[in-house]
Amino acid sequence: MALSGSGGFLSEDQFICSICLDVFTNPVSTPCGHSYCLDCISTYWDGGGKTCVCPLCKESFRKRPELHINRTLKEITEQFKKMADGLDRGAMVTPPPVLHPHPPSPFSSNTTALSPPAPPVVPRRYTLSGPADSSTDAPLCPEHQRGLEFFCRTDQTCGCAVCMEGEHHGHQVIPAKREWLIKKSQLEITEAELRDMITQREKKVEDIRTSLENIQVCAEHETAGSMHVFSALVSSVERSQAELLEVIEMSQRAAQHQGQTLIRDLEQEISELRKRSATLTQLAQSDDYVLFFKTFSTPPQTRDWSDAVVTSELTSGAVLLTVNQMVERFREELKRLPEICELGLTVVELLYILSMKVRRVQEYAVDITLDPLTAHPRLLISDDGKQVRCWDRYQPVADGPERFDRVVCVLGRQAFSSGRHYWEVEVGGKTDWDLGVASHSINRKGKIIVSPAHGYWFLSLRDKKDYAFRTEPSTALGLNHKPNRIGVYVDCDKGQVSFYNVEAKMLIYTFTDSFSDVIHPFFSPCTNKSGRNEAPLIICPVSMPLVD
Repeated sequence: MALSGSGGFLSEDQFICSICLDVFTNPVSTPCGHSYCLDCISTYWDGGGKTCVCPLCKESFRKRPELHINRTLKEITEQFKKMADGLDRGAMVTPPPVLHPHPPSPFSSNTTALSPPAPPVVPRRYTLSGPADSSTDAPLCPEHQRGLEFFCRTDQTCGCAVCMEGEHHGHQVIPAKREWLIKKSQLEITEAELRDMITQREKKVEDIRTSLENIQVCAEHETAGSMHVFSALVSSVERSQAELLEVIEMSQRAAQHQGQTLIRDLEQEISELRKRSATLTQLAQSDDYVLFFKTFSTPPQTRDWSDAVVTSELTSGAVLLTVNQMVERFREELKRLPEICELGLTVVELLYILSMKVRRVQEYAVDITLDPLTAHPRLLISDDGKQVRCWDRYQPVADGPERFDRVVCVLGRQAFSSGRHYWEVEVGGKTDWDLGVASHSINRKGKIIVSPAHGYWFLSLRDKKDYAFRTEPSTALGLNHKPNRIGVYVDCDKGQVSFYNVEAKMLIYTFTDSFSDVIHPFFSPCTNKSGRNEAPLIICPVSMPLVD
């Protein structure tokens, strides 16, 4: 349709939104100069991802433009609609015949010539959101048997005019064809973004695979190199061992040579002294005083043997002591080797490795309960056998042979002689406690000496900060993180007992010994210290996933 005015023509194409293909409603202009309905371009950008793109020229905007209604274009559009409506209404009235001002044609009869009637114009129907194209092939509403010409954005469903006035009244409603064209125009951008996302992720997969291949190559290189270094170390140790044995043998030979020399000299002198003794015996029986004086006046040639000793460093044990000290330092360095190597890992990788170590021992979780028959009379055991605390007074309990009568401790009911076992104990609210294992044959009466040699293997806390493993003397442990839950792991076959900080997923300490007797879990909440240490020890279920 074209309307004349001001000496020119207004074309309908000038007022058509390229998204909904209808006359502008609240027109706005993008920075690139193209105009759209405010609702159309807003919806288009809402569903187009992070990047805002002009649907016509495809210019992208890093920041979503602020859109303002083009008042001038809106007024012109409204005038165009009114003019279009006026023409449509006027076209529906049959105009009167128009007389030609020219004289009649010589070929026609003497009658008045009429101009042909104007073609009928179909009026355009508008709704509140713009003109609605009545589609004769639109699907029918199953309830009202009218075309499903509208789309409810609130409920995201199509409906007819009756539906929109009924259950969708007050909702955001738009012609279905317009919404379809808006969504359809967004598909190209969405598909391009999806293709870009797929490409990025495929590249990331390839990068990760390349990294894994590089890591595998590096791991093989590190493994081969480490094995070579350790093989060289073993060879060096064997050489040092041979050299040390040679030194010991040479020291022994030197001492033996010195001793044999001294013995030979001593035996020679003993022989001479015996000869003189025999001579003196003969003189004592002789009557020849001249011979007596001559022989007796000759002093014997003897040596002072008081300082003659055979010594060697071998007798003091210095060599073995030095070797033991050196090997022990070397062992400590070897123990630190995995931790030193792990320092180069990321925090996530290190936590993963530590968590795997804890999870491996958690696979051997067992259900531990306390044995009240072994508990000191001041200890209170919960009904489920999972908690123990120290009370101020003694309880009226029978003093059996299994009960501790001086130290406030208790054993677990379970007894282990083989296999691997693990349990966890809550200690967070306490200032003092002891946890570990004890032999079944331990002394339970009177004063108790606690050490591995006496059948006790346990970790202790004193005064909120002093952690130690009870050896003779105690092995002090400096912990950077105060544990709230302690994991106890026992490998009876290897004679190993280990303690873990469960939350931090860290090994606290490991002690290796041999268990010649059945062992029990050992618990001591220690005295309550006038209420400062009254919190209980709580045996907790192992709640973390028990998988590698």
